[in-house]
Amino acid sequence: MLEILYQDDYIVAINKPHGLLVHQSSIARDAEEFALQLLRDQIGKNVWPAHRLDRKTGGVLLFGLDQETNKLLQALFRENQMQKKYLAIVRGYFPNEIEIDYPLKKENGAIQEAYTKVKLLQHFEVPFEIGKYPTSRYSLVEAHPQTGRMHQIRKHLAHVMHPIIGDRPHGCNKQNRYFKNEFVMDTMMLHACELGFSHPYSKDKIHLKATLLPAFEGMLSMMNHLNLTT
Repeated sequence: MLEILYQDDYIVAINKPHGLLVHQSSIARDAEEFALQLLRDQIGKNVWPAHRLDRKTGGVLLFGLDQETNKLLQALFRENQMQKKYLAIVRGYFPNEIEIDYPLKKENGAIQEAYTKVKLLQHFEVPFEIGKYPTSRYSLVEAHPQTGRMHQIRKHLAHVMHPIIGDRPHGCNKQNRYFKNEFVMDTMMLHACELGFSHPYSKDKIHLKATLLPAFEGMLSMMNHLNLTT
């Protein structure tokens, strides 16, 4: 059963698990389950995804319960009227707070402006000998994308040399291989934790929160347990 975060007569939101596609896709023919179909069957109503989350990203996923509502929700995303917050575990010691203004290229070659604010929440130094040092450093960060480009947070964090753990192809192969071999962990450590917006009809403020999923929570717990800086 999918975890439903919010539902009324017009919209429904879930906490999407890592590894679950939003809908069928020609680029992931191996998938047999999709959030759209699972949710439709669970609530007994047709649903339309108002936005996308990468297959490997967990967290808040919003749907409209009719096509007209979905158009209104999509307009809120398009007009940057959605307040989005993500959590990520990244390689290295992240600075306290930065703004990443770095254009991204679409598959057709078009360049799009892309802007993300990122804030440090916690540093970790753990006894993982991955490179030439006996310990490895990581950070828990909070990301606020101001635009909605494909793989924006993943690409922006890789651009500033702090790739997300478990990210392929934008992450660090050496780090990803270590976590897979040592901990059987290949989940990407990116979680859409909050989404805020005005309801398209009532105009009430809606603030959705998605709790951490087991893989992310387990990684965070391990980092805290092994942290040499505490």
